[in-house]
Amino acid sequence: MSVTPLDYLLSRRSVKLVQSPGPDDHQLAQILQTAMSAPDHGRLQPWRFTLIREEGIARLAELSTSAIKAANLPFPPEKEASVRRWLAKVPLLIGIACQIDHSNTKIPEHERMLAVGAAATNMLNAAHMLGFGAFWSTGLGTYLDEVTEALGFDNLDYRFMGFLSIGTPIVTLDPVQRPDYQQFVTEWAG
Repeated sequence: MSVTPLDYLLSRRSVKLVQSPGPDDHQLAQILQTAMSAPDHGRLQPWRFTLIREEGIARLAELSTSAIKAANLPFPPEKEASVRRWLAKVPLLIGIACQIDHSNTKIPEHERMLAVGAAATNMLNAAHMLGFGAFWSTGLGTYLDEVTEALGFDNLDYRFMGFLSIGTPIVTLDPVQRPDYQQFVTEWAG
């Protein structure tokens, strides 16, 4: 029995604990290209991505840890140690941002952010279909100016939305029990 694309979508889950190998250049190009298929009102293509690998991940760990502490946010030593252990194994992070074109007043910012979210979802699904584990994190100082600006995203022109970590799952995870969709659906007849 062959696996269909729908089977992949139904079996996708967030996989935080990953290790090398990550996607090769061809696989990464495929993952990134799926973002270009996201719904995008006005064809604004607001998504922007920054690839972070190897030494860059170690530098991001230092930068985000320092920024979190400087902002006096809760970051107990055990959480810091856990984040550092996690990042030490991650082969690839993709920083995700939404570009805000202030000259376009027709399409609201939230629609642009939804387009970027759809692009990120396409990448998560593509990584899963290629056999990788992936996780969307809004930790690592995602909402701190020092981190986002260091990644090249000025807060006047971008909304930074987090990081995708992608790699080979460290452990095999059981399928997730999903709720029945009917709990979330009503029908409107006018």
